[in-house]
Amino acid sequence: MGSFSIWHWLIVLVVVLLLFGRGKIPELMGDVAKGIKSFKKGMTEDDTAADKGVDAKTVEHKSDEVR
Repeated sequence: MGSFSIWHWLIVLVVVLLLFGRGKIPELMGDVAKGIKSFKKGMTEDDTAADKGVDAKTVEHKSDEVR
């Protein structure tokens, strides 16, 4: 009961293909790859800004508490 047979994997594959369609899976993987590339690009931009001594982007928060 702990391992899956080939029939289990075939049924899972058929269900995934029915849910997402044949063309949707490569499209999803392409979107994931673009996200990873943009994340890496953003990380290298932060590293180069830190190497040049440029301050990182900071967000100022001012509390407008009413007392």
